[in-house]
Amino acid sequence: MPVLIAAAVVLIGNLPFGYWRANVRKFSMQWALAIHIPVVLAIALRILGGIPFEPVTLAIMVAAFFLGQTAGQRVRAGLGAVLSVQLTSCLPLDLIRALMS
Repeated sequence: MPVLIAAAVVLIGNLPFGYWRANVRKFSMQWALAIHIPVVLAIALRILGGIPFEPVTLAIMVAAFFLGQTAGQRVRAGLGAVLSVQLTSCLPLDLIRALMS
């Protein structure tokens, strides 16, 4: 699997986790889970995709990870500014609620 495809999967996969992390108290158990669950998934993707653990590929994957987390946080802030409904920690649920209203 090419590194850029894996990085795109990691970035998109981190959106809901960044969204979740933005709604919980910093350093709480949920906050730690929102950060560390996708780490395990990214490592599994690297292993299953046959992506070598080299400095360049590691930097690309780490950048994708943090960009996904940050983008998820910004999506939550953007939805909160646009919608008049109470947001939850679940990105798919809030998107469905936004489309219905």
